Amino acid sequence: MFRAMESSSAETRCAVGTTVRWQWSRLADLTPGELYAALAARQQVFAVEQQCAFQDADGLDRSAWHLLGWIDAGDASLAAYLRVLDPGAKYAEPSIGRVLTVAPWRGIGLGRVVMTEGIARTSAAWPGRTVRIAAQQRLERFYTELGFRTASAVFLEDGIPHVEMIREG
Repeated sequence: MFRAMESSSAETRCAVGTTVRWQWSRLADLTPGELYAALAARQQVFAVEQQCAFQDADGLDRSAWHLLGWIDAGDASLAAYLRVLDPGAKYAEPSIGRVLTVAPWRGIGLGRVVMTEGIARTSAAWPGRTVRIAAQQRLERFYTELGFRTASAVFLEDGIPHVEMIREG
């Protein structure tokens, strides 16, 4: 449905003045190097750091927009990432997930920046639509501060306590 939307990029500045170049692309539009950077970051954060064995390649990446945040620190390195699933791919609503900040770029507010950018792009793609996320319970307050409210009881996903949260469009 939104295949006609162009892949795009824009820049924002983080709290400490670091410039982030945002790339908003469908899976097929990512270069092999961009795809490798995203998958490597997802594996590092979700499997290695969180010590969680799970199937990251869940078949949903083809039904998603991918938001990559690049920082030029001598060479462009991936600093932040999230994916936005199309409505109907996982939930009836569009869904933001796989949200991460790469370790060297943590502590500068980039997690909030990537989520704000992701919410804005999701709202532009699906105006007025509610957005649903499956948030790690330990991050519930963080997502509440971004306008989400808890919409489920706690459940285990890959052995980690989660809650579904929604943000009205």
